[in-house]
Amino acid sequence: MNNRPLEGSSVMQLAVEMMNEGTSFAMATVVWRQPPSSGHYGSRAIVTADGEIFGWIGGACAEPVIIREAKRIIEEGTPRLLWLGQEADFQGMHVPSGVATVPMSCQSEGALQIYVEPMQAAPKVLIVGRSPMALTLKELTQAMDWRVQLVSSEDFATSQIDSSTIVIIATQGHGDEEALEIALTAEPFYVGLVASRKRGEVVMDFMKDRGISDEKLGRVKVPIGIDLGHTSHREIAVSILAQLVALRAAGELTPAAVVTKPAVEEVIDLVCGMTVEAVPANRPFEFEGVTYYFCAPGCRKVFEKDPSSFLIRRPYADLPIV
Repeated sequence: MNNRPLEGSSVMQLAVEMMNEGTSFAMATVVWRQPPSSGHYGSRAIVTADGEIFGWIGGACAEPVIIREAKRIIEEGTPRLLWLGQEADFQGMHVPSGVATVPMSCQSEGALQIYVEPMQAAPKVLIVGRSPMALTLKELTQAMDWRVQLVSSEDFATSQIDSSTIVIIATQGHGDEEALEIALTAEPFYVGLVASRKRGEVVMDFMKDRGISDEKLGRVKVPIGIDLGHTSHREIAVSILAQLVALRAAGELTPAAVVTKPAVEEVIDLVCGMTVEAVPANRPFEFEGVTYYFCAPGCRKVFEKDPSSFLIRRPYADLPIV
């Protein structure tokens, strides 16, 4: 886990940079604290889909919980208010709908409420073509604050595409096949072909004859756009954007997070109940052939004195211990 202790404007600056680069993440903000928690009002941290954290929202007990919950929130796309505190804090108290309570048993008796919000990067759209429809689609997409580029079929190249790109082939009969082949070669996230159903079948048959696999052709959306009935060329742009907006709202235009580092097993600190990674930095202690991990030196010290008592009353038996 990488943790850069950024503060204030530095966190926000990094957030803007990540959004411009097309990287989605979660923003965690402390909205309430009870001393002696180390988190403070307005403290912020960025959590990436692979568990990296940049910023500061709390100490050793709070951070693993926030990372775990933020990864889930990024995947689900729904913000959540987390209330971290002692188990006694929640007894007999009305907890508003939508607030997730997380009991902690660390030595500190502080508490935190942290708002965790998924920040989805704007889709990256590459439109190929030079028709009035293509130009209108570019203008509409820009109005949505999406990242968009319009290129002619002559200037279209695989170097303009990455795994997060949405490619719209809007050549409309002027080199459809060539443009589609370039797009499929680069394997973008989404490919749509502006064509009638009949014209689309002709293009797809040609692509099969060119040796393009059924797997790749199966990713092509043709015809693209919501069926609005008889429409003008410029109105087709509205139908295409409407479909893309609907797909994004359903979470289908968010590329899966690419985890570049090996997955690390998460286990439970049996003393405080916090989730920790099974790595050497988290104070491993071996007892009867089993290695246990701890969020803080205090937890490890308490466990060392009487390991058996924690194993007997182990409350988190559903989670693995290495």
